[in-house]
Formats: sequence, C-alpha cells, structure tokens
Amino acid sequence: MEKTTATRILMDEHRAIERVLDVAEQAANRLERGDPVPARFFLDAAIFFASFADRCHHSKEEKHLFTRMSERGIPVEGGPIGVMYAEHEQGRAYVRIIREEGQKYAEGRLDDPDVLVDAVRDYVRLLRQHIQKEDHILYPLADRVLTAEDQRYLLEACERVEREEMGEGEHERFHAMIDEMEAVIAR
Repeated sequence: MEKTTATRILMDEHRAIERVLDVAEQAANRLERGDPVPARFFLDAAIFFASFADRCHHSKEEKHLFTRMSERGIPVEGGPIGVMYAEHEQGRAYVRIIREEGQKYAEGRLDDPDVLVDAVRDYVRLLRQHIQKEDHILYPLADRVLTAEDQRYLLEACERVEREEMGEGEHERFHAMIDEMEAVIAR
C-alpha cells in the first residue's frame, strides 16, 4: 500500500477537481449550443472552485507545501513554485468571472453567454495544464527534497486546513456536491 503523503493527498484532490472541470466544460458546451443548463450550475461550480480548489487545496500548497519546498532550496521566483503561484492567481480571476456570470445566468439576466463559456473554458484549460505540472513535475520534486519531518509536518498541516479552515465535514460535502453536479449534467 502506498504511503500517505501530503503530495498524495493533493493528487487525490486533483482527481476531484478534474471531475468538476469535466462537467463544467460539458455545461459550457451545452450553453454555447443553446441547450439548457440548470440555473445554478455555473454558480455552484464557481463556489466549488473557490472553496474546494482554492481555499482548501491551494491553501495547503501555498501556506505549507511551497513554503517548505522553498526552505529546502527550491526557488520561488523564476522557478516552478513561482509559476504555480501565478497560475493560482490567474485561476482566481477566471473563477471571479464564472461566479459573476453564473449569478447572472442563475437570475436569468445573462447578456452574453460567450463571456461565461470563455471563462469556463479558459479556467478548465488552465487547471488541466496546472494539474499536470504539479502531478508530474512539482510534487515529485517535493517528494525528493522534503525530509521525513517535513512530510509529517505537511500531513498535519493538511489535516489542520481541513479542520480549521474548511470545517468539519466540508470535504465530504464537496464530494457530495461533485456527485450531484455530475448527475445533473448526465441528465
């Protein structure tokens, strides 16, 4: 059985995020074709991305993993960590647009569906590439440079983020949300 590490937890979270990226892309395709999409779908997707992907997942990376990697000699500026920070910021900008346009869509006042469709597609493209970089470059690098003590610290830090920043049961609630979003788009 594979040993649990912070990077393994983060990769598992990537799989959950990818599930929502897939259904968000399908919903954007439907919207572009003029096919119906449930009124709150895009708003719910933005909430998931802002809460699970950013507040939970990116928090673990930015506050803990990247800091430890930097302490072990991996440069932030001009290195892979700096690229990840920049992509997190770019993703946040897309999520703000998805949230704003998703709110308009939910209220039946979306003037230009292309703005929402483009923001979803841009975010999906960014995150898919970002996840590949982390899974295949950054996390293996982290596992090479981090000490056993670092790994223990990061596991505890991941648990603290879940407990203190997200709240009891939130992780499970987001996984239920993923299941529901997939079911809604499958209909």
